[in-house]
Amino acid sequence: MNLETIYRTFIVFIAGYLFLRVTGKKAVSQMHTFDLLYIFVLTNIISTPVEVSNVGKAILYGAITVILYKIFIRLSLHNKLRWILYESPTVLIRNGDIDRKGLKKARMPVNELLSHLRVKGYTDTRNIALAVMEGTGSISVIPKSKYRPVQPNDLNISVKKEYIPIPLIMDGQIIYHNLKYLKLEQGWLMNEVKKMGEKVENIILATFLDNGKLFIDNNEIINHRKDPYYYKPGEDN
Repeated sequence: MNLETIYRTFIVFIAGYLFLRVTGKKAVSQMHTFDLLYIFVLTNIISTPVEVSNVGKAILYGAITVILYKIFIRLSLHNKLRWILYESPTVLIRNGDIDRKGLKKARMPVNELLSHLRVKGYTDTRNIALAVMEGTGSISVIPKSKYRPVQPNDLNISVKKEYIPIPLIMDGQIIYHNLKYLKLEQGWLMNEVKKMGEKVENIILATFLDNGKLFIDNNEIINHRKDPYYYKPGEDN
């Protein structure tokens, strides 16, 4: 490994970062600039031996790219450097008013902003306290307090602790480590399946509920033909 190899890889990495930074957050939606650049560069390096028979050089450049990526990620953990390496969030709506400067900076037309709000379940900009384009290009929306969903705490209602059903059978296969976690025997599971008139291989999903019972979703779909509540788009109706 010589100095020129490291230098050339570093220059490519920095140049790519600057190009993506200039392009804007919309182009790197759901990913930070560094992450996207890392994938682009590494993919290109790995695919090089397909065109040029020089596997050793490709592996060397790939290793340098990984090291550079790790260094930049480590630097981004420091608050002062983070604001230099990553783009700051861009305000698009503040207290019900659209921020024109924010839209211009994000290169986003109003109709696209409205479509993002609809995806989040909001149709009126006046109901939004804050809408922000994050560094990853995703849109965060915080509604005004009177337009947000009602929380149990607002009504002084106490709710039970959230429980995530634990899969015991998936795609016709028993999840043995979950059985072990619950300290249940396979015999118990097979007995429950038998009581419901099912076979393990026909079960798409079976979960252990908080009440200690087994819920089974099999492969059978009940025929709801002509029922408007079960309309299915297409020509299969």
